[in-house]
Amino acid sequence: MEELTEQRTHNVSSHTHFILNGFQELGALRPVLFLPFSVLLLVALWANWLLLYVVVSQRSLHSPMYVLMAAMACVNLSVPLFFVPHMLLSFLLDWRGISLAGCLLQMHLVHFVGSFQCTLLVWMALDRYFAICTPLYYHQQMALPRFLKFLVPLALRNLVMISVFVVLAGRLSFCSGVIAHCFCEHMALVGVACGDTSVNSLAGLLALMLIPIVDFIIIVASYVVIFITVLSSGASGSKALQTCVTHLVVIAVSLTVTLVALLSYRVRSSLPAAGLVFFSTMYLLVPSCFNPVIYGIRTAEIRRHVVKTLSCFRSGQTVNPS
Repeated sequence: MEELTEQRTHNVSSHTHFILNGFQELGALRPVLFLPFSVLLLVALWANWLLLYVVVSQRSLHSPMYVLMAAMACVNLSVPLFFVPHMLLSFLLDWRGISLAGCLLQMHLVHFVGSFQCTLLVWMALDRYFAICTPLYYHQQMALPRFLKFLVPLALRNLVMISVFVVLAGRLSFCSGVIAHCFCEHMALVGVACGDTSVNSLAGLLALMLIPIVDFIIIVASYVVIFITVLSSGASGSKALQTCVTHLVVIAVSLTVTLVALLSYRVRSSLPAAGLVFFSTMYLLVPSCFNPVIYGIRTAEIRRHVVKTLSCFRSGQTVNPS
């Protein structure tokens, strides 16, 4: 009996290497996924790089609002790089293996950097709040020393919450070495663990409540005050409200894909495994692809400089900062 117990313990704790088995249900058609995900990656990289280049190279865009857009572009540029290349190798060359350490590192990077997609929307909402509700003190409030009181607490919150559930996941024992996902998503890894994982589920739920939900509440509160201020100011405030439309569109897209991803985990029993993997992957990829496009279409200054930059690239000229 003791030998059998020792053998079981050894088998449970021996899984330090995993196979990422997402979209396995597609069988021989799985390599076909290389093409659409390659296109999504290229769109995300090119669009966000272009937005970032335009904001950095143009002095006229070095205002807080555009700097926050550039920060969002950095996030949207980074997140796909943490997991999509490995997915593409898996689709094309069937390279599905990943170590436990690599899995935890990927999980931390994806979730930590991805958490700033919501947090940056909070900072953008605060920027619009100061610009519309307290215009005389806007530059004073948005000066970096003062704005740090809004930046640092939320950044530290993200770091602590993500680190906690990643560390807890790393302390688990795993009954299976096969993860039904294309990258190391938190609940996908916890799903192959042995024993009680209620603490891990609680940590993930707390992270959900304290990051995207709290961020959403702050965003809603900011825009409620903004709308009240605009309505009370009459026609003069309607023009100021136009600057918020772009952020509201980005918020709507981000919230939609987030809700779809979260609901897919709640109704996983009625969804095929491939559908669950698809929704949780799109939750990270859709904002990376479409946020810079929305900024480029909706923001006149960025649109003008993007067109100018692309024209200069085609003609081989140097873009002059202005």
